[in-house]
Amino acid sequence: MLWWIFALLLIPFLDAVLLAVIVTQFDFIGWIGMVLLVVLTGLIGMLLVRAEGRRTIRKMQRSMAQGTPPTNELLDGGLLIAAGAFLLTPGLVTDVIGFLLAVPLTRIPIRAALKRFVIVPYADKKTGGLASGGVWTVGFPDGGSAGDATESADKGTYDLGPDAYSVRDGDAEDSYTIDFGDERTDDERDDDPNAR
Repeated sequence: MLWWIFALLLIPFLDAVLLAVIVTQFDFIGWIGMVLLVVLTGLIGMLLVRAEGRRTIRKMQRSMAQGTPPTNELLDGGLLIAAGAFLLTPGLVTDVIGFLLAVPLTRIPIRAALKRFVIVPYADKKTGGLASGGVWTVGFPDGGSAGDATESADKGTYDLGPDAYSVRDGDAEDSYTIDFGDERTDDERDDDPNAR
């Protein structure tokens, strides 16, 4: 968390230093020229973000009409919002970052890196690999096996083996029994708070 706070404080500092260096080194620009340059880059950047936003919305509508999820377009929309925020912040460093996020030539690699290193690992962490398809479909992870029915440590859940239940014919329709391997009597089960 401290890294992000440091980065947020470093960007305005770099902007101020860069503006001061440019004004002192290039006398013909002056303070008025520097203010006009910052306003002009912000204005051009906002027009670019607006045009790219419209293009992204059209691409999103097209992909939704085809029945595909607009994941890249949603990421582009988020990057364009960030680009607009950077371009509205006065300064040359923030304008450069904003232009990098707004121009499609540089935004596409940034989107790919964001997807690969941030979004997919976060989604895999939250869903256990289900989001990216990295789930176990055959066997068990780490070479484990199901084995027979085993009771969990909290005695509240059971892992049923392949033949741990049977369907009864006779008394009731569609009835079945599940053998938990628990040989306790009904009185003992009443005393156990974990018994279900």
